[in-house]
Amino acid sequence: MSLKINIIASYTSQIYATLIGIIMTPVYISYMGIEAYGLIGFYAMLQAIFQILDVGLTPTMARETARFNGGAIDATTLRRLLRALEWIFIGIALLGCIAMISGSGFIANHWLNVQSLPIDEVQESIILIAMTVVLRWICGLYRSSISGFERLIWLSGFNIAISTARFVLIIPIFIQIGSSLKIFFLYQLTIAILELILLAIKTYTLLPTPNEEQLKSWTWAPVKSALKFSLVIALTSGIWIFATQVDKIILSSLLSLTDYGQFTLAVLAASGVLMVSNPISLALLPRMTRLQAAGDEVGLLRIYKNATQLVAVITIPAGLILFNYSEKILWIWSGNADIAIQAAPILRLYALGNVVLAFTAFPYYLQFAKGDLKLHFIGSFIFASWLIPSLTIASLKYGGIGAGYAWVISNFLYFLLWTPLIHKRILGKFHKTWLIKDILYIFLSGVAATIITSQISFQSKSKFETTLYIISIGIIIFIACILGSSFSRTHIKKHKT
Repeated sequence: MSLKINIIASYTSQIYATLIGIIMTPVYISYMGIEAYGLIGFYAMLQAIFQILDVGLTPTMARETARFNGGAIDATTLRRLLRALEWIFIGIALLGCIAMISGSGFIANHWLNVQSLPIDEVQESIILIAMTVVLRWICGLYRSSISGFERLIWLSGFNIAISTARFVLIIPIFIQIGSSLKIFFLYQLTIAILELILLAIKTYTLLPTPNEEQLKSWTWAPVKSALKFSLVIALTSGIWIFATQVDKIILSSLLSLTDYGQFTLAVLAASGVLMVSNPISLALLPRMTRLQAAGDEVGLLRIYKNATQLVAVITIPAGLILFNYSEKILWIWSGNADIAIQAAPILRLYALGNVVLAFTAFPYYLQFAKGDLKLHFIGSFIFASWLIPSLTIASLKYGGIGAGYAWVISNFLYFLLWTPLIHKRILGKFHKTWLIKDILYIFLSGVAATIITSQISFQSKSKFETTLYIISIGIIIFIACILGSSFSRTHIKKHKT
């Protein structure tokens, strides 16, 4: 399957899943209220934090599957690795679920600042959240295997279907049964069970045909062979996840559940930047790993540079639009001018930080493909050593705004100081060319278009007209970024000829 088709498929599902979640958020708020939405934000934060327990095994499964495709390991090793990881995931999931259920009373009564919601209903919802979180976490094991096989068209279609069920089909239930927190999270649990079953079935249809040796009982051997790589991922991802969630952890206790809901709205809107960059990694990692296994260094570097420009062309316009029109976007989205005013400054900062974050991920892709994450671990540790205390202090003193400033500054420092070091160690004199030709030209083109379009006078108070205005400006900035990309210009010329 071509990389282009895989990227398109990944983008389609990722964009759909993110957009449908964004589109449905105001509907949830209208049915459930902003305070209840704060608990949904808490649920999203718990899902992210639970990824720490992955201990690096999900990306390891994706990498080993890609290596099987490249001929680096045999079918027996791959199948036995999956069987071993399943038992590990089930054990961790049970322990995690029990811990969250045991702490549900403390979370409902002492951690969250609940104002008007019934405490009993909040506690029951946390129990349902615990079960949903662990089931969705296990789904990651099967998703990584399917991704490693590069069956991204099927996976994208499946993700679209599940997202529709999760975000949209809850509305008829709200209308017919009710819109309480308990009903919402019970429905999410049901969808998570269905999702897990279907992903497991698909994974086993892709695996090589089993024989007696592959059907042996659980063994540590296949996990042990990949343990060094997975433990490095575990340490770095654990540090990274905690560092990127520490602001949400602190603010979930510091803010009222209503204010936390507004903060969640801003962060969710800012995630639109990552929405357009994350699908690249899903398609890029297995392909780069396969090229590395085949010894194709030229192809590996070419894809690395082209993917950087592709992310820049799409990410930079998204970040500039969110930064410059944050209040208008939040007003259109939420329908609430007060929420838009409160959340807009946070959205600006997180959107800017996320643009930088999209590019700091690229050296990780390179190290992942080469199977050596030592430098990534060191960099993540240094980054977290700065980010965690700065986020903590800023959040405690200035709330969501302080967290936003800490997020932007930390990401800029990491990108400017650590990324060139990684490139120098692995690729030699490469970073300057990558920074200027693959990012800076595109960024300057987007900024120039933003400055020019900002001179256009617009006074309409209609949501529809404001939406068309922002979309039009976004298209202009997008075209400017395309013209600033050598990769995009080359493809345009090929299509013309």
